[in-house]
Amino acid sequence: MKRIRITQVKSAIDRPVRQKRSLEALGLKKMHRTVEHTATPQILGIVDSVKHLVTVEEI
Repeated sequence: MKRIRITQVKSAIDRPVRQKRSLEALGLKKMHRTVEHTATPQILGIVDSVKHLVTVEEI
Protein backbone atom coordinates (compact mmCIF):
# COMPACT_ATOMS: atom_id res chain seq x y z
CA MET A 1 0.00 0.00 0.00
CA LYS A 2 1.00 3.59 -0.47
CA ARG A 3 2.43 5.57 2.42
CA ILE A 4 1.63 9.23 3.05
CA ARG A 5 3.43 11.85 5.10
CA ILE A 6 1.13 14.27 6.97
CA THR A 7 2.40 17.54 8.42
CA GLN A 8 0.33 19.93 10.53
CA VAL A 9 0.75 23.46 9.16
CA LYS A 10 -2.06 25.34 10.94
CA SER A 11 -3.07 25.48 14.57
CA ALA A 12 -6.02 23.62 16.07
CA ILE A 13 -6.83 26.57 18.33
CA ASP A 14 -10.41 27.82 17.84
CA ARG A 15 -11.32 24.75 15.80
CA PRO A 16 -14.28 22.45 16.53
CA VAL A 17 -13.63 19.54 18.88
CA ARG A 18 -14.18 17.09 16.04
CA GLN A 19 -11.25 18.55 14.09
CA LYS A 20 -9.02 18.56 17.18
CA ARG A 21 -9.79 14.88 17.77
CA SER A 22 -9.09 14.09 14.14
CA LEU A 23 -5.62 15.60 14.47
CA GLU A 24 -5.03 13.60 17.65
CA ALA A 25 -6.19 10.42 15.88
CA LEU A 26 -3.58 11.06 13.20
CA GLY A 27 -0.92 11.47 15.89
CA LEU A 28 -0.43 15.22 15.42
CA LYS A 29 -0.09 17.12 18.67
CA LYS A 30 1.91 20.23 17.78
CA MET A 31 2.52 22.48 14.81
CA HIS A 32 5.02 21.38 12.15
CA ARG A 33 5.06 17.79 13.38
CA THR A 34 5.09 15.06 10.75
CA VAL A 35 3.68 11.54 10.87
CA GLU A 36 3.62 8.73 8.33
CA HIS A 37 0.63 6.48 7.74
CA THR A 38 -0.49 3.88 5.24
CA ALA A 39 -3.03 5.38 2.85
CA THR A 40 -6.09 3.41 3.96
CA PRO A 41 -9.63 4.69 3.33
CA GLN A 42 -10.02 5.42 7.06
CA ILE A 43 -6.84 7.54 7.24
CA LEU A 44 -7.70 9.35 4.01
CA GLY A 45 -11.16 10.17 5.40
CA ILE A 46 -9.65 11.69 8.56
CA VAL A 47 -7.15 13.66 6.47
CA ASP A 48 -9.98 14.95 4.27
CA SER A 49 -11.80 16.31 7.34
CA VAL A 50 -8.76 18.40 8.36
CA LYS A 51 -7.25 19.08 4.94
CA HIS A 52 -7.17 22.83 5.64
CA LEU A 53 -4.87 22.23 8.65
CA VAL A 54 -2.39 19.76 7.15
CA THR A 55 -0.27 19.07 4.08
CA VAL A 56 -0.10 15.58 2.61
CA GLU A 57 2.57 14.11 0.39
CA GLU A 58 3.06 10.60 -0.96
CA ILE A 59 6.21 8.73 -0.05
